[in-house]
Amino acid sequence: MSMTRPKPGKRPSANPAEISGLLVLAIAAAGLLLFAFIADGVREGETHAFDEAILLSLRQAGNPALPIGPLWLEIVVRDFTSLGSTTVLGVVTLLTAGYLAVDGKRGAALFMLVATGGGALLSLALKIGFDRARPDVVGHLVDVHTLSFPSGHAMGAAVTYLTLGVLIVRTESQRRIKIYVLGVAVTLTLLVGLSRIYLGVHWPTDVLAGWCAGSAWALLCWLAANWLQRRGKIEPEDAS
Repeated sequence: MSMTRPKPGKRPSANPAEISGLLVLAIAAAGLLLFAFIADGVREGETHAFDEAILLSLRQAGNPALPIGPLWLEIVVRDFTSLGSTTVLGVVTLLTAGYLAVDGKRGAALFMLVATGGGALLSLALKIGFDRARPDVVGHLVDVHTLSFPSGHAMGAAVTYLTLGVLIVRTESQRRIKIYVLGVAVTLTLLVGLSRIYLGVHWPTDVLAGWCAGSAWALLCWLAANWLQRRGKIEPEDAS
């Protein structure tokens, strides 16, 4: 009795969603590893020379109390830094959640509140855990009363603006809107972090660590949103 060899079937093609998910997971993991690398250097004191050099380069020679640049630049930077304050981030979060809820995307609104709230708690826990003092080599141009590492403004901006960005992207189908939203989120996150260094209230490594941790959190939220979306817990992308 002859045996007929079955015809080989086509290999299943890779799922684009799975590939993008793995890529996002890899980037988030890289962000966490970079955070761990920075944190280890901070604990060992290996970053102090770098931090001090950056802060002093942004101050007038011979007078670390005065920043470089015209007076209007300091005013602008103060405005930028307020975009990462707890009050502003809270208002932005609530207004965006309200918009999503009114637009019928209540699952996305609830997830956004949980994601940003969880990120804020993580930032607070990290600050308490590392217990790093604020910079003392230059004068502070705004009042600060909390711990330094990681930068709460930088991490909060990344958590809030990037999480909002990726959630809005998940509920939009037009490519130009996605690019615009993500571009705004990244720009705001960078401006807030840089403003903290210019104002002398954070070591540069505080800000870098805040960006890493906040971005990783936002990317993990993106993956969670995709998972919930496939199960109908978060509204699908618009068909328009």
